[in-house]
Amino acid sequence: MRRAIREHAVDFGAIIGLLVIAMGVSYVILQNQRLRIPILEAKPFQIEGVFQTGQAVTPGQGQTIRVSGVRVGDISKVELEGGRAIITMDLDQDYKGLVETNWTGLLRPKTGLKDMFIELTPGREPAPAAEEGWRMPLSNTLPDVNPDEFLSALDADTRDYLALLLNGAKGGLENRAGDLSQVLQRFEPTYRDLASVSSEVAKRREDLRRLVHSLDDLYTQLGSSDDDLAELVSTSARTFDAFAQERDNVAATVRELPSTLAQTTDALGRVERFANVLTPAADQIRPAVLALRRANAATLPFAREAAPLLRTEIRPFVREARPFFRELKPGVADLVEAEPDLKGTVRALNGLFNMLAFNQNGAEGPEVAGRDEGYLFYLAWLAHQSIQIFSAQDANGVYRPLVLGGTCNAIQSTSSTVPGLEVILGTVGVLTDPAVCGAGQP
Repeated sequence: MRRAIREHAVDFGAIIGLLVIAMGVSYVILQNQRLRIPILEAKPFQIEGVFQTGQAVTPGQGQTIRVSGVRVGDISKVELEGGRAIITMDLDQDYKGLVETNWTGLLRPKTGLKDMFIELTPGREPAPAAEEGWRMPLSNTLPDVNPDEFLSALDADTRDYLALLLNGAKGGLENRAGDLSQVLQRFEPTYRDLASVSSEVAKRREDLRRLVHSLDDLYTQLGSSDDDLAELVSTSARTFDAFAQERDNVAATVRELPSTLAQTTDALGRVERFANVLTPAADQIRPAVLALRRANAATLPFAREAAPLLRTEIRPFVREARPFFRELKPGVADLVEAEPDLKGTVRALNGLFNMLAFNQNGAEGPEVAGRDEGYLFYLAWLAHQSIQIFSAQDANGVYRPLVLGGTCNAIQSTSSTVPGLEVILGTVGVLTDPAVCGAGQP
């Protein structure tokens, strides 16, 4: 055997190569036919689906299971049970746990030759994952609808109109496939925008549901209040009629709008300047405003202590003083009327006091020569002399001292005219004193 192989090694290698190529080709054919090889491939994850009909479903012909257009398994078997089609779905182990118990299954054709596949669609809410052997209920499945079933639901007239529509479409689109393609290309942005809008609407389906329900309640309430609506319409008609009668005034108002808007623009410009000044001021006053809370907290004890005083002392005083102020009101009114004259008097007195107090070149005493003192300096000396004048008194009270001057002959002649005058004037001692009025004195 070994010698035969060595002698025919080339032929033996060719035979082995042909066997390998045959096995590879067989594997590719089996894979394209969706035939699973138990040793080479893992056991599939099987679930079942109950369908109303399993027409055109042929296991082993490459009919697949898809999710969002992606193949996840194959149709392996179809059986009849209780008048329903039970379709067994073999899912790849990579997608084990993908299907949930609220998913739906739809039978759909890939081509017009009824090359069927099952489209699995996720549910709206999360649900437990389907275990192996789980059976999808009939409520979660839909079969394919044949054109004849659809057309049988239409009456004769509708079928005739549909035939006319299809014939007209045939005539309009014949030899114009390029134009149709261009039209569809131009609609691509619209379709893309509609897809975005549809996706956003889908996200807001709960809001739309509430909106529709609220609108239903609104329309129901409006339907039960038709009398009120009629009254509203009639009242609105009267209101609009009144507006129509005032169209001249409205027109005049509209004519005034440009000037008003101009004034408003000017005012807003001034307000803007004020705001530009107010912004730094507000920034500077912000610390004070922030400190108000602390100031209020610090003032609160004082306010609590002052509240009883206001209530028990100041408020009774105000009530007692109110009659006095009522009586004082006429006098205040007269004082207000005399205010112009009083203002002139005060202005004159102010000038007088300014004149008396003026002492620009004066000194503090008379010993400085060459300087003139102000009136206040001499008024002080006048007050001092006045006190000296009225500082003498006897048993009859205060009297004013009198100083007389004259010659001895003049005093004697004057005293001789009025008897006793020298006693009154106190000149007796002077006239008899030889040192004063002696011989040789005038």
